[in-house]
Amino acid sequence: MKNSGTKKPPAPKIIPRAAHTVSRKEISNSALKVLYRLHKSGYQAFLVGGCVRDAMLDLHPKDFDVATDATPEEVRALFDNCRLIGRRFRLAHIRFGREIIEVATFRAAAVHAADDVAHDDEGRIIRDNVYGSIWEDVWRRDFTCNALYYNIADFSIWDYVDGVRDVERRRLVLIGDPDQRLREDPVRMLRAVRFAAKLDFTIDDSVVEAMHKHAELLSNVPAARLFDEFLKLFQAGAAEKTFHLLREYQLFGQMFPATDHELNEDPAFAEFVVAALRNTDRRVAAGKSVTPMFLIGVFLWAPVKRLAVIRRAEESMSESQSLSLAAYELAAQQQRLISIPRRFTVPMREMLALQPRFLQTRGKRAHNLLEHRRFRAAYDFMLLLSEVGQFDPELAEFWTRVQSQPAPQRADSFQVSAPRRGTRRRRKRRTKPAQSP
Repeated sequence: MKNSGTKKPPAPKIIPRAAHTVSRKEISNSALKVLYRLHKSGYQAFLVGGCVRDAMLDLHPKDFDVATDATPEEVRALFDNCRLIGRRFRLAHIRFGREIIEVATFRAAAVHAADDVAHDDEGRIIRDNVYGSIWEDVWRRDFTCNALYYNIADFSIWDYVDGVRDVERRRLVLIGDPDQRLREDPVRMLRAVRFAAKLDFTIDDSVVEAMHKHAELLSNVPAARLFDEFLKLFQAGAAEKTFHLLREYQLFGQMFPATDHELNEDPAFAEFVVAALRNTDRRVAAGKSVTPMFLIGVFLWAPVKRLAVIRRAEESMSESQSLSLAAYELAAQQQRLISIPRRFTVPMREMLALQPRFLQTRGKRAHNLLEHRRFRAAYDFMLLLSEVGQFDPELAEFWTRVQSQPAPQRADSFQVSAPRRGTRRRRKRRTKPAQSP
């Protein structure tokens, strides 16, 4: 073990089991197995981070992270179901069926030239595998509310940074100097917003001031990591509040600049985005599935429409074709900031390109729209536009009604001839030509 400091660390404030609300009933059996085995093997073993915070807030945590003085290799030696992952941070993942318990070794600041740590030119940590004590590990955490350690040895909570107090007053406070901590990892700005929205916490003034100074550092974060953060921000049940906070702290424009510009120019577009976010939160609360494809389409809708008009003026194409082309170009631009997988961008383009087809309710082409593989997503998108007064509600009602009609009645609605039963044409079987003798 390496020790990054020469001063004797201060003793933690220890909150005994009788004085806090974290119960083992709130901890998964898998996490308890990991904690007990580490402890019985002579290592320190703590639950740490959001699971302790959420248990204190009676939010029933689902993910459990363990911190220990055992190295990753020592953890792997204790668990057959363990594998080591990560380059930036070396971690042990212990799998129990579908549940994974993440185990991290206490980390310290790098003080030796040979320490396994690296920063980029802006000060962002890109590799950090320097191990230390629990006291040193505290200072590698981001917010005080996430630096609480639940000790399996006696079920107490160890608090070095007044995290318990900040949980009680529902305040997000960065550990250490806010400017330095945000330069080390600009994603902490997005985490601050996510926690504030999810937990109904207030972001400390010192953190807000640093966020205003360093918002542009988000452009230095790998695009793939920003996509992961996008999912956490907008698919956790507090998308609407998250959106407003991102806009308030001028972070949304760092992620979606074209969308941010349109939001500033078009109040109707802003109303549509908020309606979509509100709908997403309702679906999450009801346990229904949500897809990032839909929200990405919502965010890009106004920029795509604007660019589609330009493309139609440049060359002859249909409205659907121009929307598809514009969506392709905007998605490619967005990829430089947030690495959105093709499995989301391709259906998003199709969903947006189908919007003009809802204006036509007569004929085979309109009838066939019901069979399109993106019909359901495009229909939901159109309904949202109708809800905020940006699509004809009578047309929206028509498309809702025809989906439940039997085939003959549906054909009448679209004014097409209904297929007659039992008249399917049989394909002629080809006969092989006779071979010459």
